[in-house]
Amino acid sequence: MGRQRERRAAAGSGRGPAEGIHDIDTGTCELVKDRYLPDGWVLEVNGVPSSHIDLADPTLLEFEYMRWIAQLLESQRPRDERLRVLHLGGGACSMARYLAATYPNARQVVVEIDGRLAELVRDWFDLPRAPLLRIRVGEARAVLASLTDATRDVIVRDVFAINRTPVALTTVEFTRHARRVLDAGGVYVVNCGDTRDLTTARREAATIGSIFEHTAIIADPAMLKGRRYGNIVIAGSDAPLGQSPALARDLLGGGVPAQVWTDAQVRRFAADARVLLDAECRPPATVPADEVATG
Repeated sequence: MGRQRERRAAAGSGRGPAEGIHDIDTGTCELVKDRYLPDGWVLEVNGVPSSHIDLADPTLLEFEYMRWIAQLLESQRPRDERLRVLHLGGGACSMARYLAATYPNARQVVVEIDGRLAELVRDWFDLPRAPLLRIRVGEARAVLASLTDATRDVIVRDVFAINRTPVALTTVEFTRHARRVLDAGGVYVVNCGDTRDLTTARREAATIGSIFEHTAIIADPAMLKGRRYGNIVIAGSDAPLGQSPALARDLLGGGVPAQVWTDAQVRRFAADARVLLDAECRPPATVPADEVATG
């Protein structure tokens, strides 16, 4: 216990990563040195791996599902575009850091419910400053509902409580807010974690497909065949998604080869699934959305 307290006391003692366990608003996080990359770090939140950062290379995405999201967005939007990106779920801001490096004109907001974690991440990692990247402390649904129509080009939902996305962030009502906030041609993309029965993924696909004209799914074949637990990337837009031959080739060439399903395949996958409704969950807690003054 004494060693843990020493590690916790080091939090915020200086700029740069502070290896060890740290108290945060929602419990604890642990920053662990990557054994294989000299500048790599893994952030665990309440015992669950949440993010990976390589301080030497912001374009290195260690988590496979993040690479899939990046490849999908790059197949849809040119890199010189001034993308307006909303990230629901912060962690170590790995995806925001990647997009800042690959879309230098982007303007991004990361919504993180844990204010102390947001402060630590700003202190530890080489994050762009405002207006390129702002971190806003608040509950994802409350923040999304407060935003003006047609003010974002991309919304990335990557929120987990332990190992599940809160149901309130998966429903038709929530997805309608995402559609409202997106501008024409905007992309809503979610990281869906599921078990081998794929019930959650089918229902999420049905829900997103009920709001958006076009959908896409990216995952590795074993996951889509129900052979293991893992991540499925599901996206919706009012513009066609996933139709680039280059995207399909790039996904097959990754460390974990993946495949992309376009709209017709997604709708067959979700054909018998019920959409998710607010009635299935308790109303989400309303947390004041105060911007962290670290930009």
